[in-house]
Amino acid sequence: MLTLANHAEVQNGLMYLSGAEWDTLTRNIPRGADPPPQHLGIGVSVVVGWTETNERHLLHLWIEDEDGQTGLLNVNAEVEVGRPPGMVHGTESRAPFAINGIIAFPKPGRYVVCAQVGSDAPLKYPFRVVDHPTPEQSG
Repeated sequence: MLTLANHAEVQNGLMYLSGAEWDTLTRNIPRGADPPPQHLGIGVSVVVGWTETNERHLLHLWIEDEDGQTGLLNVNAEVEVGRPPGMVHGTESRAPFAINGIIAFPKPGRYVVCAQVGSDAPLKYPFRVVDHPTPEQSG
């Protein structure tokens, strides 16, 4: 599982998502101003097979823009799931992972958050950034 949220966190092996599953990030930008950085949460649930427990697996997260550029976010983490006593033979396990950050998207357009474990095919979650110009604030 891979999703975007306003905030994501993992506590006691459970993933908590706030404002999840969106596909459009609308930025309200005063005319003539630079786009503000955006808070972003990413939730990933890594499925670990029975024979892959008690081993470290590399999780790679990144964001691509519509031109395939990947400089916005690149995160590597190790995931290891132990096999608890009494687990039924052949059962898969899940390892939830959450990351939050502030990202300055350079322009509106299409983006994709990607997650890959080892050499598996990456999961992809497309979204778009839309700018909404607002009147300048006087003051």
